[in-house]
Amino acid sequence: MAEKFFVTTALPYANGPFHIGHIMEYIQADIWVRFQRMLGHQVHFVGADDAHGAPIMLKAEAERITPQELVARIAAGRPKYLRGFHIGFDHWHSTDSPENVALSQDIYRRLKAAGLVYSKPVEQFYDPVKGMFLADRYIKGECPNCHSKDQYGDACEVCSSVYAPTDLIEPYSVLTGAKPVLSTSDHLFFRLSDPRCVDFLNAWTGAPGRLQPQVANKAREWLSGKGEQALGDWDISRDAPYFGIPIPDAPGKYFYVWLDAPIGYLASLQSYFASGKAKENGEPRSFEEFLGAPDTRQIHFIGKDIIYFHTLFWPAMLKFAGPPYKVPDNVYVHGFITVSGEKMSKSRGTGISPLRYLDIGMNPEWLRYYIAAKLNANVEDLDFNPDDFIARINSDLIGKYVNIASRAANFITRHFEGALDCGAGTEALRRQAADLAQQVRESYAAREFGRAMREIMAHADRINQDFDARQPWVLAKDPARRSELQEICSRTLYGFKLLSVLLTPVLPEVGGRVARELFGLDRPFRWPDALEPPQRVNSYQHLMTRVDPKQLDALFETAGPVAASGTAATPAAEHAPGRASSGAKPAAAKSGPGSSASGAAGAAAGSATGESTASAVTLSIDEFKRLDLRVARIVAAEHVAGADKLLKLTLDLGTATRTVFAGIKSAYDPAALTGRLTVMVANLAPRKMKFGISEGMVLAASNESGGPYLLSPDSGATPGMRVS
Repeated sequence: MAEKFFVTTALPYANGPFHIGHIMEYIQADIWVRFQRMLGHQVHFVGADDAHGAPIMLKAEAERITPQELVARIAAGRPKYLRGFHIGFDHWHSTDSPENVALSQDIYRRLKAAGLVYSKPVEQFYDPVKGMFLADRYIKGECPNCHSKDQYGDACEVCSSVYAPTDLIEPYSVLTGAKPVLSTSDHLFFRLSDPRCVDFLNAWTGAPGRLQPQVANKAREWLSGKGEQALGDWDISRDAPYFGIPIPDAPGKYFYVWLDAPIGYLASLQSYFASGKAKENGEPRSFEEFLGAPDTRQIHFIGKDIIYFHTLFWPAMLKFAGPPYKVPDNVYVHGFITVSGEKMSKSRGTGISPLRYLDIGMNPEWLRYYIAAKLNANVEDLDFNPDDFIARINSDLIGKYVNIASRAANFITRHFEGALDCGAGTEALRRQAADLAQQVRESYAAREFGRAMREIMAHADRINQDFDARQPWVLAKDPARRSELQEICSRTLYGFKLLSVLLTPVLPEVGGRVARELFGLDRPFRWPDALEPPQRVNSYQHLMTRVDPKQLDALFETAGPVAASGTAATPAAEHAPGRASSGAKPAAAKSGPGSSASGAAGAAAGSATGESTASAVTLSIDEFKRLDLRVARIVAAEHVAGADKLLKLTLDLGTATRTVFAGIKSAYDPAALTGRLTVMVANLAPRKMKFGISEGMVLAASNESGGPYLLSPDSGATPGMRVS
């Protein structure tokens, strides 16, 4: 009997492009969705941008655009990633939409009517210059424990102490530098501690198979907490100014982004139904009918960092909002993705850029297969190891899988005009195919993708071993053994078809080509095709190339000029081997320390080589605005072992800390730099160097007569201020 699924992934925050963690999650969900569709089930797979919150508001303000313009710009780049990695969402929407406003306000009213929303005063820091209440991330000061300067409002990065923002010594706003004042405002809370919620959540999280054991255990730990660890009520409101959904009966207040973000799943589904695409996908019912139907299964794929929201707040909200809202049937949680055992960090440039992966021409199905081969149903981190990636793709997909068709098809088309005949062993092969298909089906259904790939590749090994043992190249030389040649090649190609069907959820492009080009189908593979021996085969067309190790070198390069980090004075010898961008000229090859490279960075620093400004390339005002010049405080400076010209600077940007390797060693004692304000280019791509990751560029002046001289802002400037 066909099942009906509503499937989502976690919504990406709309202040930046997709990172590799997003792509991993989308690939995992997409494989599961494609598998379910191959079985004949009806699946509605939707996504959306998480578009609200103070960070987006402040970023848009810094760029002098509206939040809506920022979100639209980010959204415009989404399709390239999704199409590029063959991720088949049926619909993509935004939480900043009329549907989400209406649904969020409706759920709020229902929860309030159920007695689960109340108001109470909350005292917190307020920036009198910016005119807004400050979240912990926007407050810094002296740690009350170790007295380190410039620590965030909730925890010290030096001694790891955890505290309240009010405990900070000499706190200041990272937005304006102003001293925050304590102010009181009434906030709205969702009464998650209500016995009704607790009883429901105990039953919901304890339902067999609903959550992975690790996730269910963690949820029960939260539910059973005592004292300070007891389940707390949830602050669901924020005060203006705030980019979000207005609370209908509380002027000047907005829903906290984590209330309306998961409701965005439903808003995207509603928009999808309104577009008519759900009907095209076989669903005749309305949005409300489908959502509330008992045969609809609601499935969420998320990362382990947002379990709390998706296993406590979200199901409780849906439960007590009432029909047609319904609680999720399953929340499937995955771990993080690491590189060679190290945690990935977008801000530090140690992640894999999915867009660069596509732009340098790497096959998206390599990554889909690699991720599938390492995923299981547990909440475990997945490690991307470049050497393992090359070996696994070249061995499994090329050496084992593709190799089968390239070896066998030519014999059939050359000697038998494409006709296949497995001979007397057809039924035995069909039984073997049924057994393998069932094993792989169970693995896919359980999200044990790695186990499925191992089962598939073990069968590929058996096919290749059988082919080699029969030596068709020898049989082809003996006309009396034509039937043997046809039989072994036909058996081999039946096996290849079986593998292709089973791999289609992971390799949709290759699977589609095999169905059309090799076996002449006018549609993609369906799961039952695995059991049907093919009757004919067309000429083999090349399906996939091997991974070239140089492609992995290119993947981990940083796009852009060598001068994209540091002060651009870095000699070529101080960059990690194989990581310099092609076509870029190291600045130090031409100019002295402190000089700037050509392009936007050079324009920002002015003439660094002694040439007159009249000879410099002119920029439009729009080009200049692309530079994000920020005031930064040097919180630490140190020598770099093995580097003749570099100092390692730790820079405070107000809301973030950056590391920059600057070519200023000849001019400055590190001890004299600590505490000094300077100016940096904050939106340069991080640069992988021999000594670490450089995350920007400090501005310095120099010419033949001297330098470099760091640029410094006037008194009154504070870290994070934009230079314009």
